[in-house]
Amino acid sequence: HKAKVEAMTLDLASLQSVQRFAEAFKSKNVPLHILICNAAVFGAPWCLTEDDLESTFQVNHLGHFYLVQLLEDVLRQSSPARVVVVSSESHRFTEIKGSSGKLDFSLLSPSKKEYWAMLAYNRSKLCNILFSNELNRRLSPHGVTSNSVHPGNMMYSSIHRNWWVYTLLFTLARPFTKSM
Repeated sequence: HKAKVEAMTLDLASLQSVQRFAEAFKSKNVPLHILICNAAVFGAPWCLTEDDLESTFQVNHLGHFYLVQLLEDVLRQSSPARVVVVSSESHRFTEIKGSSGKLDFSLLSPSKKEYWAMLAYNRSKLCNILFSNELNRRLSPHGVTSNSVHPGNMMYSSIHRNWWVYTLLFTLARPFTKSM
């Protein structure tokens, strides 16, 4: 009941917006004990952001990654602090390595010809987990922990709204899955 809440604008599809947000937050000179990276798009048609990156990858992963990098000093100063990265079990159904066995950056922000919405989502969520694990490895000695979480199967949201087939699949699967 004593909490003071203030909304701030952040567009993860714009790295410039992420930078402005981080600067505005830092100017407030307040601690940051918890940062939850939860925004996501799913099943979105292929499009590029103003930064010329595929939108699912940028919104679901790169925007959060950049935000955490920009706020890392605030998180360290606010210790104990925690970063929670909301991922998905669907990360298990993809790969980000090419035929050489090394990271293939073209898989992360594919061309329109190579794009499939479900794979883009899965890859972005795999990146979330890898990022969270590495963030925890690097920052936990400084009092900042990072965890990635799966929110639960078929959470009630409109994340599937971009294609009627996804909506149908979510509707049919929902009675057979656990949810909050």
